[in-house]
Amino acid sequence: MMDLKESVGNQNDIVLRLTQHVIATTSRKTSNLVFSPALINVILSIIAASSPGDTDTADKIVSLLQASSTDKLNAVSSEIVTTVLADSTASGGPTISAANGFWIEKTLYVKPSFKDLLLYSYKATFNRVDFRTKADEVNREVNSWVEKQTNGLITNLLPSNPKSAPLTDHIFANVLFFNGRWDSQFDPSLTKDSDFHLLDGTKVSKSSIYSTEEDAKTVVRSFSMQIYLPDEKDGLPSMLERLASTRGFLKDNEVLPSHSAVIKELKIPRFKFDFAFEASEALKGFGLVVPLSMIMHKSCIEVDEVGSKAAAAAAFRGIGCRRPPPEKHDFVADHPFLFIVKEYRSGLVLFLGQVMDPSKH
Repeated sequence: MMDLKESVGNQNDIVLRLTQHVIATTSRKTSNLVFSPALINVILSIIAASSPGDTDTADKIVSLLQASSTDKLNAVSSEIVTTVLADSTASGGPTISAANGFWIEKTLYVKPSFKDLLLYSYKATFNRVDFRTKADEVNREVNSWVEKQTNGLITNLLPSNPKSAPLTDHIFANVLFFNGRWDSQFDPSLTKDSDFHLLDGTKVSKSSIYSTEEDAKTVVRSFSMQIYLPDEKDGLPSMLERLASTRGFLKDNEVLPSHSAVIKELKIPRFKFDFAFEASEALKGFGLVVPLSMIMHKSCIEVDEVGSKAAAAAAFRGIGCRRPPPEKHDFVADHPFLFIVKEYRSGLVLFLGQVMDPSKH
């Protein structure tokens, strides 16, 4: 696990910078946003593995994710899929569903080694389909698969193929569904409307969940939701800039404060929204031009008194000392903030996003 943690930590180095590129390429600087860095990294690993003749692309991906080789990327992704993202509902943990699927034009040749990699390392379903005469039917099949794997949270990941679009050779899709409960749930009777201040100085009224318990609200077992709240009500963009420029911020827990503050009052707005974007545009910010016509990514998240529920889907179309008693603090998230859903043993960032206006779905 230490080796996995180190590898995931290396991959995490690009997460906050990727967030900046996503915001820049989707004009979402003042809007809600959520995506899954874990799925983006798996997609990149698959692209590197499927491009044996394109060493430039593979080498760039290996360098970007700070791995030693494509084999190392595949090994890391395989361990993430089989261990970190394994469902732990039966043992009292959160509900997790991670799945990979591959659809390829039935007339094309597939190297046995690549098929084995998909089946055994990525635990992917493998499907030969008719892209030449039934492309829209295949799209509907992929969308139905995604909807089923995310318990209905994500629908219509792939748009219909326009008649002028180039012929599709293959689609790789991956999904992630997460439903975790707070260690100690918020009391619904304490939920009430309160003001949330927007970047432009206006405010909206939104139901907020409260707690006065002296413990942090985290998702059960080794998963947690971290909320990064800037001091200034309009300070999220500049805070994200600072965090993204701090190398290793998400790589090592030691970068975070080594002790926890005792919370006197905790207030977080309830929120629920989804977000879709074409990821290859954001990846160009790293100088990476992938040989694909499209990498569609869609995520959704819901946070309430019980816990957090989130789902994501992506698809690419190819062509020491005793301390004094801590001071008690209020944590009132009444203005835009950043959130991260993370697995602590590996450091894997499942979801990352920003809440700009919790009243918007």
